[in-house]
Amino acid sequence: MKYRVAISGSYGGMNLGDEAILEVILRELRATVDADVTVFSQNAKDTEQRHKVRAVPIRELHKNEVLEELRNLDLFVLGGGGILYDEVIEGFLRDVIWAKELDVPVMIYAISAGPIKTTESKQLVHQVLNKVDKITVREGEAKRVLTDLGVDQDIEITSDPALLLKPQNFTKDMLKKEGINPDSPLVGFSVREPGPAAPDLNIEQYHAMLANAADYMVERFDAQVLFVPMEGGENKDPQHSHAVISKMANTKRANVLKGEYTSGEVLGLMKHMSFAVGMRLHFLIFAGIQKVPFVPLPYASKVSGYLSDLEMPMPPITALNVGKLCAFLDRSWDLRHQLKKRLEEKVPPLQERAKRTNRILCDLLQSLKPEPIAETEPEAEKAEGSRQ
Repeated sequence: MKYRVAISGSYGGMNLGDEAILEVILRELRATVDADVTVFSQNAKDTEQRHKVRAVPIRELHKNEVLEELRNLDLFVLGGGGILYDEVIEGFLRDVIWAKELDVPVMIYAISAGPIKTTESKQLVHQVLNKVDKITVREGEAKRVLTDLGVDQDIEITSDPALLLKPQNFTKDMLKKEGINPDSPLVGFSVREPGPAAPDLNIEQYHAMLANAADYMVERFDAQVLFVPMEGGENKDPQHSHAVISKMANTKRANVLKGEYTSGEVLGLMKHMSFAVGMRLHFLIFAGIQKVPFVPLPYASKVSGYLSDLEMPMPPITALNVGKLCAFLDRSWDLRHQLKKRLEEKVPPLQERAKRTNRILCDLLQSLKPEPIAETEPEAEKAEGSRQ
């Protein structure tokens, strides 16, 4: 039986973490069931080219056009990723509301939740998620947030789909083209912009702190520093990476990754790193997959949730100063072999949890559309006789 499935999330926005999530969701789904898949995307052309899947520019469609996309589905999937926070909740849950009005089953797929502070957002989450058919989240904090908002559905904690991403080859020649000496220690850095998902970040403060941290890694460990943008676009990671480098004393030992790479290629790049320091969740997930020791700079509960699973406590970036961060970097570098061992121990169970989300989706699909019942032998013979 071929199923008709639509997937909605932060796709087509040039965020390598979100594209990694979609790549894995599609791969796992296609490997398990026969499905016609449509992705609700912010950039349908990019999604079609990147993932070889039908995509529709969901925010450009009128209501009747969206309803037409939803009407004949066997399942509507919302997720994964951190897509339930104040500024975007209404847009994502709108499609869930319309799907349920058409009696289309809905699954929430490995999401994070928060910050959710407005009364309108809280009420919307409570009303809409209590009508869906299955909810999975990627960390315990998301379950707590939803439960506190009155969602009384069963909520299962799985894990981020991107933990199942496969690395693509990133060669030494590719490093050289980026101005990196492949034979020197390489430390990866990840920064992000302040915004709705990180409302408490102070730009000047965290830029200065990261610049000092990068200088410390250069001077203390004779390292090269490579800033890895996980999201492009205006006022996104590349601009903030260059802003941090401009505050460094050792600017010649720091680079920003310039080429356009797939999520899998960036995951392959991580293999060349001796150490990583990062804010972006999927930069830290990629480091974890490749068993690269890292110091996280948590700015949101989704990052803290990942660290909790790895048993790597770390204060939020807003509670750090230059001295505390450099002391933490120094100690973590000295303990990097133990950190690598911890990742080798803790990441595989998270990957198993990530696989479970697709099994839940496929079980839901098969329960909603049972296979046609075969005729019994006497009935088949009787039918054959009547045809003769």
